[in-house]
This record gives sequence, structure tokens and C-alpha cells, in this order.
Amino acid sequence: MLDGRIAVITGASRGLGRAMALALTAKGARVALVGRVRETLDAVAAEVPGSLAFVADVSKEEDVLRLAAGVEQRMGKAQILINNAGVALRKNITDITLNEWETVQRGNLTSAFLMSRAFIPHMKAIGAGRILHIASIMSQVALPQRAGYASSKAAMLGLTRATALELAKENITVNAICPGWFETEMTAPLQANEETNAQIMAKVPMGRWGKPEEIGSLAAYLCSDEAGFITGTDIVIDGGWCAA
Repeated sequence: MLDGRIAVITGASRGLGRAMALALTAKGARVALVGRVRETLDAVAAEVPGSLAFVADVSKEEDVLRLAAGVEQRMGKAQILINNAGVALRKNITDITLNEWETVQRGNLTSAFLMSRAFIPHMKAIGAGRILHIASIMSQVALPQRAGYASSKAAMLGLTRATALELAKENITVNAICPGWFETEMTAPLQANEETNAQIMAKVPMGRWGKPEEIGSLAAYLCSDEAGFITGTDIVIDGGWCAA
């Protein structure tokens, strides 16, 4: 389904990024794993056949430009881009420093812009492409202490729609996935806390945490030819949280 296609996945050293790398590889793609820590990237690369690891901070323009050149040189032009890297922050808005605010915006939104700008030329040269932004249910609803995070994820939906319209005639689709509560290293402390876990699960109609593999399957579909008429939209995968 994705035979021979080069996919670039940011935030690929754990959790959802790892799951999507495995899912796309299973469909025939070759994956460029992008993250900031060499050791964790190499560990995932050992699990993902044919993948290569690239160390980069995708919130920095110089790193992204170097990354785009490196992927092309070592693997070829990328036809798939998944912007999964992100920064979380839980803090009252009156306590957020300007530096913290800008760090969240750069990590979640600016990184997606920089990566898209760098890899869209690859896709135009090939004549087709798929871009996925991993947003969040916090782009749809919100919780206290999520002002920085929720605003950055909501802005990703605007980026998704505008870019999709720009690229529609280029045979490049742009979509967003909005995950709810998933079993990842980041949420492990919440799962381990009996009281917190119960509070979260009480608001999830399906009564369970999502599995990273479920995000992987959705991402693989959206990157396939079968999803060629889906663009400019966001898909919520949250066990019913936003519907409740």
C-alpha cells in the first residue's frame, strides 16, 4: 500500500511516533525517524526495518533545513510527512512565562510549519504527497491549565486547512489527527495514579485508554492512496471523549 515511499516522522523515538513508524513500515514505507535524542532514536530504529534515524530539533529552522537535505541525500525525496513532535505544558495562564509560552508554540506549531515548508518541495517534485499533523482533542475542547498547549493544537487545525487548500491541485493531502487519552510513556504516571486514572476514564465513554497501534493504523490509512480524497480535515480518535 505504501511500497517504496519515504516517510518522515518527527517525535519518532517513543509513543505514538514509534507506533506510526511501525504501522507505515508494515505497509511498505521506508521511514526517517526524527527526534532529539540519539539513543532513543536508535532503539526505535532497531525495531523498524529499513528505517534511518535523524537527530534534529524541529522547532529550529537550521535543524529542519539540514534534516530535509539529509533525508534526500540518504533516502530520497519524501512523499509522506507526519508532524508528531510536541511539547506539553500544564500551568495556569497567569503563571506561564513568555519563554514557556513561546517554547510550546515553537514545539507544536512552528515545528509543523517549518517541516511542511521544507518537505513540500519534495512532494511537488514527486507529484504527490501526504502531510499529517498530530494535534489533540485539546484542539476541540479544553481543560484548565492547558492554555498554551490547547491554543497551539487548535492553531494546527488552521494550518491544516489552509495548507490543504493550497496543495489540493498538487495531489498533496493535508490532514490532522486529534488523539485523546492514549497509553504512552508520557501518560504512564496518570495511568499509574489510581485516582487520576479513574477521573479520566470516567469521562471516556468507551472506558479505556487508546492503544498507540490504533493511531498507527489510522495514520497508515490517511497516508495511503485509498485516502486520496480526504484533505483539509481533522479526525478525532478519543473513545468518545469529545462527544460526551
